[in-house]
Amino acid sequence: EGGKAALSEMKILMLDFEGTVEYVTIACNALELGVLLSVADEDLDSFARNVTQLKSHYAALSSISSSSPLTSMSCHIIGLNLMYLLVENNLSEFHAELELLSSEEASTPHISFPIRLERQLMVGSYDEVLDASSHVPDPSYSFFMDNLLQTVRDSIADCVEVSYKTMSIEDAVNMMKFDSREDLLEYIQECRDDWIVDEASSELCFQPPEVGAKASDIPSKQLMAQTLSYATELERIV
Repeated sequence: EGGKAALSEMKILMLDFEGTVEYVTIACNALELGVLLSVADEDLDSFARNVTQLKSHYAALSSISSSSPLTSMSCHIIGLNLMYLLVENNLSEFHAELELLSSEEASTPHISFPIRLERQLMVGSYDEVLDASSHVPDPSYSFFMDNLLQTVRDSIADCVEVSYKTMSIEDAVNMMKFDSREDLLEYIQECRDDWIVDEASSELCFQPPEVGAKASDIPSKQLMAQTLSYATELERIV
């Protein structure tokens, strides 16, 4: 709470700042800390507001300074914003932000990480996306990765339940990159309550589709690949 109060006071003081490199840089640094506070609080609305304010200050700093990156934390913050746009599935703004970056900025670990994630999502490499959660460039990225992993797991689950009639619990844990059987069962309880857990055989039984072909009639691996391909292609078009 103390950090939020200090940031609010700083924002009031910033209204009287001169437009020099020194003062604009101080304003940027304050707003950058605000962005990190929002992530720590897991407050997406506050995050979006702070980033919006910060972008105008970055633009002002860019017009009076030739330094690249603009501040010591600018690539970190830009990378977090790209992660946010991925979570929100706002791909048009994601690519618009990339157009503003120099090749030097785009190659930094903080920014190349979300760029790589977006490419993996577009080609349906969900397994690589799930694995990326253990290789984030900074702990502050974990909040967005957790949100993104939920979206990816939902996509995998959508494909699994129409591609397979049954699946062992162990295979489902591995496919969806859960840490344990218990984590999978918790996910099923919260998000897939129509899945049947057969404890005796340690298998999952999926409800057949309401319309169309039976799950047993569908070539599972082929459909899985096609479904992921179609989904990512639709995202690209949209």
